Amino acid sequence: MNPRLLLPLVLVIALLAVISSCMFSVGEGELALRTEFGAILNADYSPGLHFKYPWPLDQVVRFDKRILTQSHPGETFLTNDNRALIVDFYIKWRVQDPKLYFESTGASESSAGERISDIVKDNLKSVVAQRTLQQIVTAERTALTDQMLAGAERNVAALGVRLIDVRVQRIDLPDEVAARVYQKMQQYFAKIANQLRSEGASSAMSIRAAVVRQQTEIVSNAQRDALRVQGAADAQATDIYARAYASNPEFYAFYRSLQAYRNSLGKDNDVFVLSPDSEFFRYMKDPAKSARH
Repeated sequence: MNPRLLLPLVLVIALLAVISSCMFSVGEGELALRTEFGAILNADYSPGLHFKYPWPLDQVVRFDKRILTQSHPGETFLTNDNRALIVDFYIKWRVQDPKLYFESTGASESSAGERISDIVKDNLKSVVAQRTLQQIVTAERTALTDQMLAGAERNVAALGVRLIDVRVQRIDLPDEVAARVYQKMQQYFAKIANQLRSEGASSAMSIRAAVVRQQTEIVSNAQRDALRVQGAADAQATDIYARAYASNPEFYAFYRSLQAYRNSLGKDNDVFVLSPDSEFFRYMKDPAKSARH
């Protein structure tokens, strides 16, 4: 190589190295800050190309801007009645203040995750300790998670982190406790079922008694009204018959004799013992003569 070209080439390479050391880029899913001797120079960088001093002490620290998720299966907590609960939950969080995050965690994602997990566990322990096992089992899961999230959000904000969500995935009991708890739950719900059946039977008896009483009153009133109407009709009929028979007593006697004949004669196995001159056969012997009388 020509010695005269070597020096310019070296200068160009050195210049490019200096220029590249003065530039850094920030991606869409990143947050960044600059430090010097551990002190923060700037923590407000938008996505794109930026510049810094070329010396090595001017460092660029990058953080993941996306939502991070941590799962915690099989964590054990004690309820208010000293029952052990096995809880599976997960945490979603993201860096919100790069400067505060760097100062509190040293930009270590694992360290930040451990501290956030400790905070959430303390809040979860407090929420579980305020309730009995029955209250936790019967309570809505969203009520528990909302209370956990509200308490943990205030504490993790000091780390420069925003807590997005805390969700309980599963609540279980140790094997030695689960059988006793399920048995007590069965007894409790059986007691409620028996009480509801007793109340239902009592209500049914009251309703039936009220219906029978109402039915008796309706039937009695109807019979009373029927007898009153029937009595009035019989009285009216008797009056009509009396006036009709009074106008022609002979016809009334003849009509009553015919009714007696129809009701008495011509039936099987009937035996009459009467005198031939009995008044019963008056109109059968001589109707014309009877009519003249």
